[in-house]
Amino acid sequence: MVTLSVVTPMFNEREAVDQFVGRLRPALDGLGDSYEVIAVDDGSSDATVSRLMQLRVDWPQLRVVALRRNVGHQTALRAGLKAAQGDYVVSIDADLQDPPEVIGEMLAAARSEKVDVVYGVRSDRSTDTAFKRNTAGLYYWMMRRLVGPWVSDQAGDFRLMSRAVVDVLNELPEPRPVYRLVVPSLGFSSAEVGYVREERVAGETKYPLSRMIRLTFDSITGFSASPLKIATWLGLFSFLLCVVLIVTGLVAWGSGATVPGWTSLYIAVLLLGGVQLICLGLLGEYVGRIYAASQGRPAYLVAFDTASAQTAHPLSGGPITVDIDAVDLTRERAPIA
Repeated sequence: MVTLSVVTPMFNEREAVDQFVGRLRPALDGLGDSYEVIAVDDGSSDATVSRLMQLRVDWPQLRVVALRRNVGHQTALRAGLKAAQGDYVVSIDADLQDPPEVIGEMLAAARSEKVDVVYGVRSDRSTDTAFKRNTAGLYYWMMRRLVGPWVSDQAGDFRLMSRAVVDVLNELPEPRPVYRLVVPSLGFSSAEVGYVREERVAGETKYPLSRMIRLTFDSITGFSASPLKIATWLGLFSFLLCVVLIVTGLVAWGSGATVPGWTSLYIAVLLLGGVQLICLGLLGEYVGRIYAASQGRPAYLVAFDTASAQTAHPLSGGPITVDIDAVDLTRERAPIA
């Protein structure tokens, strides 16, 4: 029986793999508990998988789960949680911004305080750029107001969870869960362990502005109906403004004033058209999510899993025999956003 599972999604992390393993393995070996490390390759186009396969020769606790294409950080994390077998599961990124040495403190806190979740809380983010700190602060500010006050402004995806929490997460039907919001929303008992956020050890950030915007949009539409309410209020505001324009026009007409009609008409048409497009876009996002959920397509497909020569098919549950030795680990796979 495995006591601790460490899940780490990886996407084009060849430059960081060796340093990450160099710090993670001693930290886990020193715990004195049985463990496994599940490296989920999220469709990398570099040599991440081949290097992981080389490292696991001397590190039997390392398990490689390679996805067929790039599905995003949160979905890759979902695949890792599904594969994890430990009584406790830790999620951590491979860029070493979250120190692996803190995992021992998390495990000790979970046992001593008898809690189901231990959040890694960033006590110092000075290594992040001012833009990163400000955008992150804006994101969590929005989430606390739209989703709930229980969202921490300094807790990301570095956390430890008990088997009970992981089992609940694995049963959720959400196609694109945002775990930094899902986990605290479940209401399990929790504790926090502070740490200093470090600089990325190598490579490039996997959360540029475009992905941060996508994460924000997924977070809002996945957890709150507030955008629909905002659309309602925008529609009401535009209606009242049009009423004011109508009254103004009637007064001008009754007083005999000559007022060019195209200006007010131009403003009214632009205002109504803009609000309608915004509302339709918001409605379309929710309808699109309902449509995607109704299709029932798998969020990810596993190309191979080193823990077994047979990989369960995500739809039928039946096994697919995979010859891992025959898999071409050196080929480049074009990522799909």
